[in-house]
Amino acid sequence: MEFPRFDLSKFESATGAQRKQLSAALDTMCSETGFVILEGHGVPEEMIERQWSVINDFFAAPTSIKEKVKVPYSGYPYGWIGPDQEALAASKGESTPPDLKESFNGGPLVVPEQIQDQAAYDFCYQPTLWPDVDDFQDVWESYYSEMEKLAQRVMSAFAEALGLENSYFNNFIDHPISALRALHYPATKSSILQKQQRAGAHTDYGSLTILLPQEGTAGLQIKRGDEWIDVPAPKNCFVINIGDLMELWTGARWVSTLHRVVAKPDQAARKSIAYFHQPNWDAVIKPMQGSDYEEVISGPYLMSKFKSTNL
Repeated sequence: MEFPRFDLSKFESATGAQRKQLSAALDTMCSETGFVILEGHGVPEEMIERQWSVINDFFAAPTSIKEKVKVPYSGYPYGWIGPDQEALAASKGESTPPDLKESFNGGPLVVPEQIQDQAAYDFCYQPTLWPDVDDFQDVWESYYSEMEKLAQRVMSAFAEALGLENSYFNNFIDHPISALRALHYPATKSSILQKQQRAGAHTDYGSLTILLPQEGTAGLQIKRGDEWIDVPAPKNCFVINIGDLMELWTGARWVSTLHRVVAKPDQAARKSIAYFHQPNWDAVIKPMQGSDYEEVISGPYLMSKFKSTNL
């Protein structure tokens, strides 16, 4: 298949019939595939390069450096999660060997004071554990802020694609509980355990994901029917995909697509950076149109999904 592409800057500058045409095209992409190559995003290339630089430095650092920022207990959301600690397919009820990866994870930069549920502070607003790597925190936080802005722009485009005012989602995402995750998939050995993947088959949990794959690498695949289809990794483009909450929100008009990072013998190492956009902790998400979905509260829903994947 020719992978769907959407130019955000072209859409934002369009008016009249052209804007409606682009909105309809985005609606079709989200309905049929749930994955889109995002062009015209406006994120400075220098910022992307700096983010790659600190992430490369972190994953190349000695284990002793990583251990200092290791998550202190299973289910703690931020810091280093080492090999053999997660199996994403568990979120879909499938038992598999651990995923072949390690990750560094960071949470929201601002902690609001008005949330009534203490669980929000016990989970999503726990502090990020920063590694002793030059410029890491400053660069990471700058990139996180840029992703937050980009996600808001994409959500505005999503609203128009759904035939809504472009401000429709604003009150649901004014203090999002989004997470940023850097992933390293080490080179694989000559043999792989049965049912083991670099990232097991899963859907993302939130509203949308903004993925920056390592340019030119392969491995990310989406499920279409009975077939697994490779997702390209072009230069200076993001991969956007719909999460479970957006599928619920749209009453299944849009699809949260099953995807994985496939493991094969003797693969080279691979990295990616994923920004998981999640509505406010206390946002009540219910279908915009009739469906069998029941409403959920954003934060507790995310917490239950996240903890199901930790071994």
